[in-house]
Amino acid sequence: MEPLLDRLQKSHALSLDEWEALIRNKEKIDREVLYREADRVRRKTYGDKIFLRGLIEFSNYCKNDCLYCGIRRSNENIERYRLSKNEILNCCRLGHNLGYKTFVLQSGEDFYYDTDKISDIIRSIKKEFPDCAVTLSLGERDKKTYEAWFDAGADRYLLRHETADKAHYRKLHPPELGLDSRLKALEDLKATGYQVGTGFIVGSPYQEASTLAKDLYFIQSFRPHMIGIGPFIPQSDTPFRNKEPGTLEDTLFFVALLRLLLPEALIPATTALGTIHPLGREMGIKAGANVLMPNLSPGEVRDKYLLYDNKICTGDEAAECRNCLENRIGKIGYKIVNERGDSLIPTTV
Repeated sequence: MEPLLDRLQKSHALSLDEWEALIRNKEKIDREVLYREADRVRRKTYGDKIFLRGLIEFSNYCKNDCLYCGIRRSNENIERYRLSKNEILNCCRLGHNLGYKTFVLQSGEDFYYDTDKISDIIRSIKKEFPDCAVTLSLGERDKKTYEAWFDAGADRYLLRHETADKAHYRKLHPPELGLDSRLKALEDLKATGYQVGTGFIVGSPYQEASTLAKDLYFIQSFRPHMIGIGPFIPQSDTPFRNKEPGTLEDTLFFVALLRLLLPEALIPATTALGTIHPLGREMGIKAGANVLMPNLSPGEVRDKYLLYDNKICTGDEAAECRNCLENRIGKIGYKIVNERGDSLIPTTV
């Protein structure tokens, strides 16, 4: 393998300059060799298991106005919705009957769902499904709120940092949002005891090799339990509607690098990968990913939670999607398992 990749595999760390050099020379790297090695490392750590997370997108309201996101507050061409507690529990019931052991509650930053409302939903899910994990993806809140949700029974929290470069962060977000606040939230989550997930957008506007190097260097230092990355896909109702999308090849490249960097991390083959290529999720698995996140949201709202254009699986029934994924993943030599699929990286608390 390339010398820097060999070093990464042995030490699970590179300097910031080395990360940048590796990224700048990525076209010289034999991708098939890289993917095989990432797959070998993942199989050594997790075997051939692929873990499912049942995604419940329960609100597309958001107080933020991020320039790349289709549910940004200034988008007037979107039909907003909120699910009730009972509707969320019905999604969990459906998922549990299909064998799901993790539910991911995701929304925009919608403060209608305050600390108490979310705590009540978490407690209800854990009471009815004590064998299941609850993952939250609700954006930035204060540490007391994170602690309250953890005490209510939440196990994991997903909060992508998006980019670890301050100047780049400002180009993707409105002035009131800053990287320091995002990084503090991640530290608060880890200190509280969550299994924490973060990640970045591959091919986002104004991204350079130096910004991607900072992303990998941050992940190397932070050591998240989960790493979610996906290609930038333009959304037609955002200021970035005409920007170039990220590529399949670059996304697979970074999935493989992340597997070599953190062998014990949980890494999803995202819906965005499947959106830009019909076999994108399978290719992500073969490059080192080990998580899939099928949608359990009610069919009538799925096409309203459009962070980007042309999102797949908005019309699938949950059972249909589960059966389809099992067949597709089985054909490439892996197996979907009915397990919680906790990260092997220890939590802080």
